[in-house]
Amino acid sequence: MEKPITPNAWGLTPILVFIALVITTGVLTQDVTSMPVLVGFMIAAGYALLLNPKGKKLGIGEKVQLFCEGGGNKNIILLVMIFLMAGAFYALTIDIGARDATVNLALNFVPQDWMLPGLFIICCFISFSMGTSVGTITALSPIGIGIAQTLNISEPMALGIVVSGAMFGDNLSFVSDTTIAATRSQGVRLTDKFKANLLVVLPAALITVLILFNIDTGTAKTLDPREVELINILPFVVIIGCALAGLNVVVVLAMGIISAALTGWYTDALSVLGLLQSVQKGMGWMQNLAMIALTIGGIVGLMTAYGGIAWLLRALTAKVRSKRGAELSIASLVSVLDLSTANNTISIVTAGPIAKKLGDQYQADPRRLASLLDIFSCGFQGMVPYGGQLLSAAAIAGISPLAITPYCWYPMLILVFGLISIALGWPRFSSPAKETF
Repeated sequence: MEKPITPNAWGLTPILVFIALVITTGVLTQDVTSMPVLVGFMIAAGYALLLNPKGKKLGIGEKVQLFCEGGGNKNIILLVMIFLMAGAFYALTIDIGARDATVNLALNFVPQDWMLPGLFIICCFISFSMGTSVGTITALSPIGIGIAQTLNISEPMALGIVVSGAMFGDNLSFVSDTTIAATRSQGVRLTDKFKANLLVVLPAALITVLILFNIDTGTAKTLDPREVELINILPFVVIIGCALAGLNVVVVLAMGIISAALTGWYTDALSVLGLLQSVQKGMGWMQNLAMIALTIGGIVGLMTAYGGIAWLLRALTAKVRSKRGAELSIASLVSVLDLSTANNTISIVTAGPIAKKLGDQYQADPRRLASLLDIFSCGFQGMVPYGGQLLSAAAIAGISPLAITPYCWYPMLILVFGLISIALGWPRFSSPAKETF
């Protein structure tokens, strides 16, 4: 029988070293994103190799072995493969024109009196289909700026609407990094997490739409019609259909990649070699995130062996007496991590194993935990002015990201409804969760 791990606060310091690096470089450069994330985690990993469990000394070979075992965890490896496949799908949809076709199709259906609500809904639809908030913001921010100029409204407001819609899909999409990370870390199905998530955030989306309906935009104007090749939206239809059918996420992404490749081949958008190069390019976009996931897995493995995770769980549960308290602790942890790293996917990957252990201890439903991890990380990610989402929107408009934050109403609202969900213990499930591997 294995000897219980002794809780050790020093075992948790590797992640604190990373946070300190991010904050220190951010203060010195006045840019919180200036610290290369992978380099920061590698430095934290190097520091972790210098530590030892309480009352025990390990050799460097033993520590490297623990690091490799943590990074080689089956969930981490599967997460890496899924990230690479998601990148391939995203690149293909851009290169064959699927993204632009979907945007244009949505814009062609905007009623005259729905300019602002319509912009939000379109962003929700596009981000849900593509699974990327930054990609949605990059594609639709110029349109948001054009609408702002047409209606003579504030550009930061229009960009806040774009960011809000983008975070809707980032949070809910079946193929977003955050959904994949949250479901894999808690061992739940995509559809189960989607149901739990949607019931919490849908009121926030509806309130956002009502707010936008009540903003005076003067005389409504129509947008110019845009040409659409309907066949180009097929990959997104396939992705959503397969996910709703309850297929494994690897199968969902594989079907999306195959349908995008066949669509591009049929429309002569790319040659066969061009399609393969597009897949390689998309995987390249995700390699950095894949390496970060592996490195975090190794660091978590060391922190577990050193007693850091045991200490954190004890600290988190010191005043926890119920599932509600456990859920609040998990929401607080992933929120702090997102504010520190300005990356919601990394925050979920880091907090996920801790959330799993805490949830098991208090019999919290893993579907709710996956939902809360995603909600709170995406909520703060959609507001922090030093995150990739607001920085991308601000760069396109040539304004300060701080000017956009006050108009990110949807991210603010999902945090409110996330807290309400914890307080009420809602939604509840009548049947136990089915684990997926």
